Amino acid sequence: MARWWRPALLVLLVAAGSAVLLVTGLPTLDGIRAVTLGAGWAAPVLFTLLFAAFTLVPAPATLMGIAAGVLFGLPVGLATTMVAVATGSLAGFVVSRVLGREVIAGLGNARIRRLDERLRRGGLWTVAGGRLLPVIPFPVLSYACGLTAIRMRDYLVGSVVGVLPSAVAFVTIGAYGGDPGSVPFLLAVAGLVVLTIGAVVARRRRPAAEGPVAVPADEPAPAAPTG
Repeated sequence: MARWWRPALLVLLVAAGSAVLLVTGLPTLDGIRAVTLGAGWAAPVLFTLLFAAFTLVPAPATLMGIAAGVLFGLPVGLATTMVAVATGSLAGFVVSRVLGREVIAGLGNARIRRLDERLRRGGLWTVAGGRLLPVIPFPVLSYACGLTAIRMRDYLVGSVVGVLPSAVAFVTIGAYGGDPGSVPFLLAVAGLVVLTIGAVVARRRRPAAEGPVAVPADEPAPAAPTG
């Protein structure tokens, strides 16, 4: 039973973060502006850290992406968003892997072994698909991937690649929200519509396209007796 203290700690940390968010509520744009812009030249750095922390709890990360566009404009806002996404996703992954992976790997469940094998072979694009739009809550995917055998490099690259299209759209919406008739704003909205449709179509087609993954047996079968 001693090995279960780590996943229990992981659950406790996530629950504590969720409780804080529940008590304090979602931050408002005015609140984010007051906290970050008061830091002067370090405002983008502070915002990036806040954004990264925000990705570790079950909250809509899209809010922070839009806020980045409002506060810093498109170039700086997109840069802070991507750094925050990379930092937050990696933090959630590492915490989950350190605290929970050993227990999951020790279960010996056939389905878990099949999932591990699939993520070893194609984890980058699996994560990229999961990050493409915030259909799966951001921290849920981070913690779940940390429990699997996916390579950290594949996970991080997949997270950045998957988030980039929607991040561009949300930051653009924030940056050009004061002029909703502008070309960048309309293109961003259209891009989100296309991404949403594509994600729905891919989600429906993928189960049919995937075949079973062969998993080697834990031990070789005993040889048949001779003679």
